[in-house]
Amino acid sequence: MSTSESSSLLQLLGAGGFGALIGWLVYYTNRYRRGDVQFSDLVTLVGVIGGGAVLTLFPAKTDLFGAYGIGLFVGFFGYFAVLLLMVRASASFTLEWFLDGRRIPPAPPFEVPPGVDPGTRPPMEPGGKPPIAT
Repeated sequence: MSTSESSSLLQLLGAGGFGALIGWLVYYTNRYRRGDVQFSDLVTLVGVIGGGAVLTLFPAKTDLFGAYGIGLFVGFFGYFAVLLLMVRASASFTLEWFLDGRRIPPAPPFEVPPGVDPGTRPPMEPGGKPPIAT
């Protein structure tokens, strides 16, 4: 696609939606990271966001690449905005949760099941599946 060709609305929405999905996943992945940040993580992130596959799908200096970039922005910061809204609406969480995971302990009849760290998300079994409640 040359820079003089225009893109259809459907193409622009698709590129923006793809960018939003990638941005959402990048924020989620970095938010729930277990270990320290490594240089290889940065290299992987740059590869995912602006790598050869993305440039093949959305050539540089085209409307599609612009829509993809806007989608990345919307997805990345949209995740944070949704998280802010959910924390704000919750009676169990305050803004301190973003700093160090502080939250208000659940009051009866609610409880945190044994073996679950109340400051993190539910544990995942190998393969990324949530544990089966018995």
